[in-house]
Parts: sequence; structure tokens; C-alpha cells
Amino acid sequence: MAAELPSLLDRFTGLRVVVVGEAMLDAYLEGGAARLSAEAPVPVVAVEERRLLPGGAANTAANVRTLGADVTLLSAIGDDREGRLLREALGAHGVASASLLTEEARATQAKTRVVAAGHMLLRFDGGSIEPLGRDAEDALVDRLVGAAAAADAILVSDYGYGILTPRVVATLARLQREEERVLVVDSKDLRAFREAGVTAVKPNFRQALGLLGASDRSGPRPELIAAEGERILTETGARIAAVTLDSEGALVLERGRDPYRTYARRHAAARAMGAGDTFAATLALALAAGADTPAAAELASAAAGVVVAKDGTACCRADELLAAITGEGKVVADRERLAAVVARHRQEGRRIVFTNGCFDLLHRGHVTYLSRAKTLGDVLVVGLNSDESVARLKGPDRPLNPLADRAHVLAALSCVDLVAPFPEETPERLLEAVRPDVFVKGGDYTRAMLPEAPLVERLGGRVELLPYVEDRSTTGIIERIRDGGSRPAERAPL
Repeated sequence: MAAELPSLLDRFTGLRVVVVGEAMLDAYLEGGAARLSAEAPVPVVAVEERRLLPGGAANTAANVRTLGADVTLLSAIGDDREGRLLREALGAHGVASASLLTEEARATQAKTRVVAAGHMLLRFDGGSIEPLGRDAEDALVDRLVGAAAAADAILVSDYGYGILTPRVVATLARLQREEERVLVVDSKDLRAFREAGVTAVKPNFRQALGLLGASDRSGPRPELIAAEGERILTETGARIAAVTLDSEGALVLERGRDPYRTYARRHAAARAMGAGDTFAATLALALAAGADTPAAAELASAAAGVVVAKDGTACCRADELLAAITGEGKVVADRERLAAVVARHRQEGRRIVFTNGCFDLLHRGHVTYLSRAKTLGDVLVVGLNSDESVARLKGPDRPLNPLADRAHVLAALSCVDLVAPFPEETPERLLEAVRPDVFVKGGDYTRAMLPEAPLVERLGGRVELLPYVEDRSTTGIIERIRDGGSRPAERAPL
């Protein structure tokens, strides 16, 4: 799967996306605060910089554009200073504002944040939250119908501020019935779109709990969401639900498939805004580009990770996403360096999980297996057989892909933290360097078949065998290709 991520990104160029929702202006007033006011016990901020950025649906549209696609933004703003500043901010990101409606009775939504020495002190909001007037609604529906005719995807960014009226939602449903296209919905009220023919929804954890009728639940969040996956899909009517879990990544639910989890890298930035907009924009583009669900989720998570590392409301550019999915820095060939990196993780209280294999043609069975392995700890290290050791194990016509390519593909997966090549047939020397808390192998092994098991246990770790994944094995895929695709799928030995 990971091998296709860069090519998917290339296919973003030329896609046509319609974004409909509440366009906002995000303003940042930043400066220092060296004293308290004489009028009240509050800091005095000497404003040194004003940043004006697209927010809400406007940020979603800006992300679509910076990732290389063409975008039409449908919303309504006021004939006011904030509206004019928003149009300028959109233009700076390459997003045309010609499709934005101006409603004289409306005030443009704006969120202004006051920041002192890197810390946000307060935020004040303004703008209309009433539903569109009849004339503006008529115009928005007409523009939606016209723009949808040429669209590869429609993306709803609904903050509940009056743009997505029942009539607009009904129009989306009618358009989907007439010609189904990718429809991704990011809304505070996902049930409102249940009959709209939605491809994917993007609730956060709190919104997912709301769909389940719960305000709070204890326990690990990914497990809670996985257990309620069918209910979430039923409540939203969507084929896919990507539940974002901030620092814990995302859990992606899909009808007829096991949940798929992506993992987030932790960043020090505390004022990142709009990562959800980036996730939704990238997910829609990836699905419109033909990605399967796990690949689309990996791209969306990687793009959101780029934005989280930035300050304030931000976008992910195509070149930044490409750098993120290539997994630079994850491949560690030097064992001393690998041991040092793992030791730092352990000192910070992280559990180390290790698995190994050839991973010649990475398929869904591998990806599911690696994602499950990651759940057994905090840091997943994948030992990767060298080309020479693969040939000794599999025969002279293997591997099909050289070591550098196989390492690159593994490193692109969010569940994989480190990739460590090794030249031997079995990874005992690598295990001595890593000293994992958990050593994982697939269900085609028994403990008696693992010569590494006694070493792992002497080092203080445990051996964990994961069940088979019903999928195509690498050998099976090769045989199917040679037979012209006539062989049935088989479960994947890992």
C-alpha cells in the first residue's frame, strides 16, 4: 500500500473539488506581554504582528488548493471588513473567491486570537450564525448544482453556522442519487447527512461519543471506537468513518472491513489549528484519486501531522506531504545508532515492539498485521531482511523489490516507527540491540518454530503470536500474477 502513496499524491493535480460550508477569517494578534494593566489584573499585549488566515471551510479549501487540486469554495459572508480580508487571505493561498456569496444582512464569521509570548490568552468570535436567507439559499443551491457537475469530490465543512440548511443538504442528496461522487462530510451534526449518500465522515472522538449517545466513556479510545464501529456507520449512513483521536492518530471504520488505525507523531506545538480541516481535505482528495481506504487514511494522517507541527491555522503543501510519507529518518542501518534511539524511547517510558520479515510486496495483510503489532506497545521496530538474506530464504528470484524500496515503503506507514535492515536469515543480533518488550510474529508460526524466542525471553521480553490475516500472501500474489489472476485469494502468512 505505502508504495502507492507518492503516486496518489501526483494524482491530486487536476482533481476538481467543491467545498461547501462556513468560510471564516482566522486572525492572530501576537506580541509580548511584559506588564499588567493598571485598569485590571490582566496582561497588556504589545501587538507586534497581525496574521489573517482562511479558517473553517476556507481553510479546508486552502488545503485542497495547496495539495495541488482545483477548488471551488461555496459559502456566504458579509459585506464587511472581515469579508474583504477573508477574500484577500484566500487569494494569498491561491483560492478564488468568486463563488463566495455576499449577503448584506450577514456578518462574516471571524475568530480572533490574542497571543503573548507564544501563549494564547483569549479568543473572541463574531459573525452571523442564522440560517441563510431565502435569496442567498437559492443562489447557493444554484452554484452547488453547477459546480457539482464537474466535480470529482464534494467536501462539506459544516460548523453549524447556517450555511448547510436542510435544503442545501437535500440538494447534496439529490446530486448523489443522480451521479454518485466522493462526498466527505465534516460536520457537528453528522446525522443530518445520513440520507445524503455520504462516502466518508470525519468525527472527532467527542463527536463520535455524541453519535453513540454518550458524553464520556472510560478506557482506551481506539478500542472504544472499534467496538462501536457498526453503530457509528449506521448513525451516519456513511461507508467510511474516520474518527480522529488527536495525539492517538485516527481509527478508520469501513463497512465489511476490520478497523484500520493510523498513528500520529507527537509535536511540541500547542497552538496548531485546523488539522481536522487538513485531514478531511486530504481524505477527500485521496479517495477521489482512487486510493483504497487505508492508503487514504495514511495520507490524511500524514498531512494532518504536517499541520500540527506548524503554528496557528495552517495548510499542508504537496511537497511537505511528500516528505512526510517518504518516512525520512525512520530507516536506521547502524545498530549502535539503533540501540541508542531505542534506549531514548525506553528512558521516556515507551514500550518497544519488534517484528521482522522480508516484506517484499507489501499488501493489506502486512499492513493490518503491522498495525495490530503497534497496538502491543508504543514504538514498533521492523527488522527487514537484506536482499541477500531474502534470496537465501525465498530463492534466487526474490526479492522482487530491493532493500531500499522495501524499507521506504515500510517507513511510509504511520504504525512503523523504525526500520532496521539486517543481513542474517534470523534477527538474533538485531534483537540484542533492540531488546524488545514484545517480539511479534504472525499466526503461521508457533513458539517452537521461533529460534529467537528463548533469546527474547532471556532479554526480558515476551513473544506474541498474532492471528492470520485473511488476505493474499506475497507468494500467492506472485502466483496469481503469473497465472493471469485466476487463483483465489488466500490468507496471508506473516
